Amino acid sequence: MNATTLNQVKEGEIVEVTALHSEGTMRRRLRDIGVIEGTKIQCLQKSASGDPIAYLIRGAVIALRKDDSSLIEVTEA
Repeated sequence: MNATTLNQVKEGEIVEVTALHSEGTMRRRLRDIGVIEGTKIQCLQKSASGDPIAYLIRGAVIALRKDDSSLIEVTEA
């Protein structure tokens, strides 16, 4: 898998963060929960509508909206 964005990851897949393209408060919040380059993230479950999506990030389950997860560039872990 080439570089893609987190919102495109399928359920059960594990990926690694390569870049964070968000800005301002959301960038700080993502960094605070451990979304930095090299972090491994697993897509756990997508809601029926596909938004939000639950991810396993550093041992914690975090739900992110598609708009926010589309700003996280990832590659296959």
